[in-house]
Amino acid sequence: MTDLPPIYFYLPQENWRNDMPNKPDVYWEEFGRGIYCWTLQTYLYLKADGFPCTLVGTMPDEGIVIAHRDSFDYELRPTSKVLMVCIKPDRNPHPYAQLQVVQNPQDAKNFRNSYYIPLWRQPGLIPRHPERGDRFENIGYFGINSNLAPELKAASWSKQLEELGLNWQIIPRNRWYDYSNIDAVVAVRNFQQQDYTQKPATKLYNAWQAGVPAILGKESAFHSERKSEFDYFEVSSVEDAINVLKRLRDNPKLCEKVRENGKVRGQEIEPQNVVRQWRSFLTDAAIPKYQEWCSSYLWRQQLYLQVCYFQIKVDATYNRIYSFFK
Repeated sequence: MTDLPPIYFYLPQENWRNDMPNKPDVYWEEFGRGIYCWTLQTYLYLKADGFPCTLVGTMPDEGIVIAHRDSFDYELRPTSKVLMVCIKPDRNPHPYAQLQVVQNPQDAKNFRNSYYIPLWRQPGLIPRHPERGDRFENIGYFGINSNLAPELKAASWSKQLEELGLNWQIIPRNRWYDYSNIDAVVAVRNFQQQDYTQKPATKLYNAWQAGVPAILGKESAFHSERKSEFDYFEVSSVEDAINVLKRLRDNPKLCEKVRENGKVRGQEIEPQNVVRQWRSFLTDAAIPKYQEWCSSYLWRQQLYLQVCYFQIKVDATYNRIYSFFK
């Protein structure tokens, strides 16, 4: 790998923290933020795997530069020796980045030069404790409160679960890694039919890794991962969710099948497998693109930047017209 171009993960200096971990898959509360869970975690995993890359706090003037969308200024343009790789989670793509990394396979279909790589599972995850056996009592939501359907934040929801002998818990951010006493997770953004093509399947990955059944909404990321009825339970109403919880409560064998299936599916998104995808993306897509960019005539590079600028203007005009008639 001595002939690789310099590969940088760019985290602006103002975002550096004194307590940033120096190894992957450890609990750190800030990994709940996109710039850290994507940029810092990916760098740490690749570095631990022996892939030559560097974490930097200032924008390099040469090489492949990978950064979260929030870290690339909107008007930042690649120079003649820089390939910008934008990690685009639930954001608009960077207008000048030559490559985009997305967290939902459906989102990769929406933009040119986009590549799907799954987001890392929750670092430092503690799975459900085996001693819980067939107990089915604690139902949890792991995620941002604003991303939970209003019906699941209402007192009537927790009351219905209480009547079923179940305990509803919205897990605080500083405990998102701890599934030790959880028997199932419920995570629905909206009970209406929505694709959420920019959102990842992380809640499903974490449920597999934790060994708990997942009751989820209708989202494209989950659909993309589904291979069998035991992967997760899809619901489109509070009544659906209640019925699934009753089934799981009353059928320990079903719970066991789901947990066993999760062990198998969870292997697919183990960090070492995601590392392989990152390695493949960098060697098979980013490096050839970088070499192509650097060897291009200056007028071709300038043309690319002008086309990007023109697209910005077209999008802005469209948005103004759309807002006017909305």
